[in-house]
Amino acid sequence: MKILAIDTATEACSVALNTGDAVVSRFEICPQQHSQRLLPMLDEVLKDAGLVLGDLDLLAFGRGPGSFTGVRIATGMIQGLALGTGLKVAGVSTLAAMAQQALVNNKVTAKQVSWVVCATDARMGEVYFAIYKSENGLLKEVVAEQVCPPEAAVELINDAIAANQGENVSEFEPVGTGWQAYPALAALLPEGHEVSIEFPDAVYMLPLAEQLANKGDVHVASDVKPVYLRDKVTWKKLPGRE
Repeated sequence: MKILAIDTATEACSVALNTGDAVVSRFEICPQQHSQRLLPMLDEVLKDAGLVLGDLDLLAFGRGPGSFTGVRIATGMIQGLALGTGLKVAGVSTLAAMAQQALVNNKVTAKQVSWVVCATDARMGEVYFAIYKSENGLLKEVVAEQVCPPEAAVELINDAIAANQGENVSEFEPVGTGWQAYPALAALLPEGHEVSIEFPDAVYMLPLAEQLANKGDVHVASDVKPVYLRDKVTWKKLPGRE
């Protein structure tokens, strides 16, 4: 299945294309430059693959959670591509994408970790949080994605460890920017541990998008929706505005 995936939900901007035989991708850390970089990166990936949009079978995007502006950029772009091509769209969780990357990396390094805890800094003293594990080669959500204070995330982690003794949950892989941002989370990590995966990468959205397509969980352009998790904005409203 030929799938194109894009993501702009965090400081990172990424595009990935599964040609059916290989994966072609671009990944950049470019805060506040996503709208300028996304189209050029998309064009580069298509040219490198020797394909045009009409050759594809499916579109995918990082549907959040993440920054409001970043998620909207990817949503708008994927809707435009879907309208122009008639292709269906799979919305992939940015947290799940990071978990997928961690599990793939663990297989490569033979590291015996099957649980991944995602905690991305959501500002305003909160994190975007979820827990995943590998089950029969597939990513399974154990604790649903949510926005919460880091202290609440710590409680959820401890609850998961207590409820799943024997599965080495305490040896989970941490991903996301929340671990460095909040002492309550950092205290759970071994001394000197570095979080290697801070941002989602569209490459790891590709297999998740294919799984969604196989389940029929894909949408036409008009039904594509972002996921913010938070219904509060991060800026002050003008006086007199509700």
